[in-house]
Amino acid sequence: MNRLHINTFTLIIVIVFSVLSVSFDNCTGREGKHWRNNKAAPASILVKKDGGYGGTHHQRHIVSKLAGSSTFNVLDYSAKGDGHADDTKAFEAAWAAACKVEASTIVVPSGSVFLVNPITFSGPNCAPNIVFQLDGKIIAPTSSASWGSGLLQWLDFSKLKGITIKGKGIIDGQGSVWWNDSPTNNPTHETRSSISQYSQVESNSGGLPSTKPTALRFYGSNGVTVTGITIQNSPNAHLKFDDCTNIQVFGITVSSPGDSPNTDGIHLQNSQDAVIYNSNLACGDDCVSIQTGCSNIYIHNINCGPGHGISIGGLGRDNTRACVSNVTVRDITLQNTMTGVRIKTWQGGSGFVQGIMFSNIQVSEVKIPIMIDQYYCDKSKCSNETSAVAVSGINYVNIKGTYTEKPVHFACSDNLPCSGVSLDTIQLHSIQESQQLNGPFCWEAYGELKTTTAPPIDCLKTGMPSNTRIQSNPDSC
Repeated sequence: MNRLHINTFTLIIVIVFSVLSVSFDNCTGREGKHWRNNKAAPASILVKKDGGYGGTHHQRHIVSKLAGSSTFNVLDYSAKGDGHADDTKAFEAAWAAACKVEASTIVVPSGSVFLVNPITFSGPNCAPNIVFQLDGKIIAPTSSASWGSGLLQWLDFSKLKGITIKGKGIIDGQGSVWWNDSPTNNPTHETRSSISQYSQVESNSGGLPSTKPTALRFYGSNGVTVTGITIQNSPNAHLKFDDCTNIQVFGITVSSPGDSPNTDGIHLQNSQDAVIYNSNLACGDDCVSIQTGCSNIYIHNINCGPGHGISIGGLGRDNTRACVSNVTVRDITLQNTMTGVRIKTWQGGSGFVQGIMFSNIQVSEVKIPIMIDQYYCDKSKCSNETSAVAVSGINYVNIKGTYTEKPVHFACSDNLPCSGVSLDTIQLHSIQESQQLNGPFCWEAYGELKTTTAPPIDCLKTGMPSNTRIQSNPDSC
């Protein structure tokens, strides 16, 4: 009898203990901080999907809350990601949440296509060091209703401290609907067929404005990094930095057809301390364009083509003052581009370009590999002006390859000639050796041949011009 009581008592204890264990597990599952510290996330929540851990929107939201995460997935803010629904508000909501948290991350996940209207991700009241993790695809609208009378940019990041865009995703400006109606563009089959399945095609005759937007712009920001992503088919420039400092761009791809008008790859203006490297740039205009107000720019290990090459300018348009200094461009490959390394200024401008180094440049079937043009004009006719942007201290070292039109073109101002132009180890050969192409051209260009060149560049004048007026005060711009 006593044994029966003991067995019964033991059974009761076991049952009570089991009930208490289940209750304890349920309690700790609700208290996120204890559950997080002592329990691994259930496999039902962390579902491996598309190379990352996904699960349903609701499950990700639970994990985020339990983990106290600073990660904000646009899908958790009602983005559809189907390439048709307007996901702009979801991106705005995710940004508003991330903006409040230092070193937060906005996630644009892979496997989805997000249609986003023109949008500004703005500070200056945002916390610093926000990361925009782009692994999916963002596409621009192609209907006139989204653009109104015309906008200068599509995706705009403004007045931020420490902003990074990274990932394996794509920004697609769907620019062919803009290019096809450009009076200077004769669309090829390639540009016509580049309209994606998500486009809502509407031509300029249906109301698209004449002002074409830049795909991705950074304005008034410090500590900007762009890496890994692809930017393609922008209506205008692909990536622009305006009034920014401490810029890093590396490992990106820019892609648009060679006949797409005004589609600069990377455009810098009024920006300082920029490094651009290890990237592939193919577009219909300058692969890199450096405009007024830029200094301390370092560009290296870039593949450029098709496009118009690496350019400083045009500077001084409409009698404006422009200054660019301390630019290094090295270890560059250019193939089938209009020019190689170029400086272009308008007549009538003022200011200076100085302290420029072009080195280790490999060109292949480039029309004009080396160019300074102080008579730049992209209109049918430009008036002659006496004032000019001063060009001095321009160094060319180890530039080799083939050209299709002319090896060197130095067209400098009558009143303010180019000075301090040095040429060292220049080996340029016609792509058609059997045909006599144009030789080097120089006008009012002064400098030094440090080695013999191929072909001989005998037109460069030695010494200094008598009427050089170099203004080197950076504050004057």
